[in-house]
Amino acid sequence: MRVVINNIKDTEKLGKIIANVVEKGTVICLDGDLGVGKTALTRFIGKELGVEEPIVSPTFTIIKEYQGRLPFYHMDVYRIPSEDSMYDLGYEEYIYSEGVTVIEWSKLIEGILPEERINIEIKRIDDEKREINIDGKGHVYEKLAEELTNENTVN
Repeated sequence: MRVVINNIKDTEKLGKIIANVVEKGTVICLDGDLGVGKTALTRFIGKELGVEEPIVSPTFTIIKEYQGRLPFYHMDVYRIPSEDSMYDLGYEEYIYSEGVTVIEWSKLIEGILPEERINIEIKRIDDEKREINIDGKGHVYEKLAEELTNENTVN
């Protein structure tokens, strides 16, 4: 499914929609070029989940943990040398947890991602506008697809 985001307010709205359908164990995979808005979308998802502290990109720490109505885990795997190194970081403890995990640059570890997940690819159209392509597998993804269709945000 394809969604066009015209500005940061639309990004916030999408983040709220996503946050309202996630549940324990949800994995959200974010991909797109540098500076396209992956962390901005993550901030809005976390904010809607009740995370009060600032969400920043964990580029150098790889994983950041936050508390909200569900535990919220933010991973940036841009600097990961291999999928195997994810296991050294305790990757499975996050992915198969009671929380929500957002993974930026997820295509770099595609071989170890769970089958049931939400995949979001963000493409820059211009300074403000983004094309968001969303697919996935599992009932959380199906709930998201239904919600986006009901919101008339799907193009």
